Amino acid sequence: MKLLIIINDAPYGTEKAYNALRIANQTNKDYPETEVCVFLMADAVGCALANQQTPNGYYNIGRMLKLSLNHGASVKLCGSCMDARGFKEEHMLEKTERSTMAELTKLIMESTQVLTF
Repeated sequence: MKLLIIINDAPYGTEKAYNALRIANQTNKDYPETEVCVFLMADAVGCALANQQTPNGYYNIGRMLKLSLNHGASVKLCGSCMDARGFKEEHMLEKTERSTMAELTKLIMESTQVLTF
């Protein structure tokens, strides 16, 4: 099974990215045979910025993404969305990958389940 989670919202301000990554990490834990891919686009590319610092007691999207990556999920970033926001690959979390709309379209067509946030 292949699960694709598309996140469009900023890392903080709403809990969409937080809840999407909760699902990704729970899937990695409970269904390790499932291939999980998280695709970040629009303001969600900010979820993959390295060195995020949040107040104590507040969730940290960067740490949640690292957990997903460490459990085998792939994390793809919309390249044109990165460019529009001035994000460079060297500022993003290790193991995340710059991607394209063509690759997203392919991921959608090949996935068993697609969730959008």
